[in-house]
Amino acid sequence: MIFSELITLKELKEDPFFREHMLWDMQPQELMSPRCLKEGDKLVYKGSIKGYIPYIDTTGKKPLLFIMRHTEMDYGETIAKIDEIPEEMLIEAVNENKDKICFGMCPINEKIKQWLKKELGIL
Repeated sequence: MIFSELITLKELKEDPFFREHMLWDMQPQELMSPRCLKEGDKLVYKGSIKGYIPYIDTTGKKPLLFIMRHTEMDYGETIAKIDEIPEEMLIEAVNENKDKICFGMCPINEKIKQWLKKELGIL
């Protein structure tokens, strides 16, 4: 399914599938690393990544919170934008995780994880 427009926080709240398949601790480096590596004479395949990944986009003038859908076939697309989160929380998370930014994607921190879980009705 290709999303023609981004899903809102309200829509995420209405569908329990998102809550059940969120990958809360996925790091951008892990997401962007090769899925297959050569070790000596053998090819080693990493496990697949399948689910929804919250991340902070740092490529614009201000950080923005998005949710990415990642499939077992290594296809990823941004499906949701969360406008309701306070900008100060995003800035704090970016400052906290500067060394973990990869291709403009910054992982969320514990504070944002708890905020999202509360908003999605997980807590």
